[in-house]
Amino acid sequence: MPLFNGTQQNYYEGADGSFNTADDLAVYGNYQFITLQDIINNFIISYVGQDKLIPKIKRADIAFHAQRSIQELTYDTFKSTKSQEIELPPSLLMVLPHDYVNYVKLTWKDNSGIEHVIYPAIKTSNPQQITQAGNLDYTFDSSGNLVDPLVSDTWTQFQNVANANNADNDDGDLENVYVEGRRYGLTPENAQSNGVFYIDPRFGRIHFSSDLAGKTITLKYISDGLGTDAEMIVHKFAEEAMYKSIAYAVLSTRSNVQEYVVARYKKERKAAIRTAKLRLSNIKLEEITQIMRNKSKQIKH
Repeated sequence: MPLFNGTQQNYYEGADGSFNTADDLAVYGNYQFITLQDIINNFIISYVGQDKLIPKIKRADIAFHAQRSIQELTYDTFKSTKSQEIELPPSLLMVLPHDYVNYVKLTWKDNSGIEHVIYPAIKTSNPQQITQAGNLDYTFDSSGNLVDPLVSDTWTQFQNVANANNADNDDGDLENVYVEGRRYGLTPENAQSNGVFYIDPRFGRIHFSSDLAGKTITLKYISDGLGTDAEMIVHKFAEEAMYKSIAYAVLSTRSNVQEYVVARYKKERKAAIRTAKLRLSNIKLEEITQIMRNKSKQIKH
């Protein structure tokens, strides 16, 4: 909510006096955000009307430009990283989230709660497989289209043997020497036993190697910022950037607006986005100081 209209006791204790319900956890810290609907209402109050920048405009047009603005600002200004955690099923597949744009990293959790990074499989893939008959002719369905299985033989075979990378490191065999990284010239992405994954953009799924079956997988990804009304929120540090972005988008798509007005709001939009980035950067001098103190350590050989 943009304004705090409850009591402090209700906020800290929750509606039922507990801290562990989903409804209570959903409101903690929400004062720092403003909803997209409030953004649209505030924009209409400030920018739309007689003797204002935009004399007349439909609310649907503002909503469109507001959604486009929140989408663009999410990529490089907002804190757009989200995460999902699942227990990997026997199918070794994870469905991409509805607002997925790109992944940040994938990890699996051990018994101590430590996350281990899973690396992408760069030397295999899930290519589009065409089913062939016994004489190797292409097979077609009743509509005359090629029969295309969801999973190819290439990826199926790789999944079945990928668990060799997770063998006991004390055996001393050639495979484990390769995994531990003691061989000269070993590439870093192969010097690990955390498993691999491959993202299939055709079907919107992530394929994992078989040594990750049953493990808890966490996907950290970049969101496009669009979703339900509860998901489309804007940090108050970037509120002004939203207003300037909507105003510039509206003015630049109208035919009767003078060019200098469009150029003015283009510059104001750029300045507002830069200010929002600085405010949301969350740089703490004490944390940087602690990290820089590592430079004074002497490394003993």
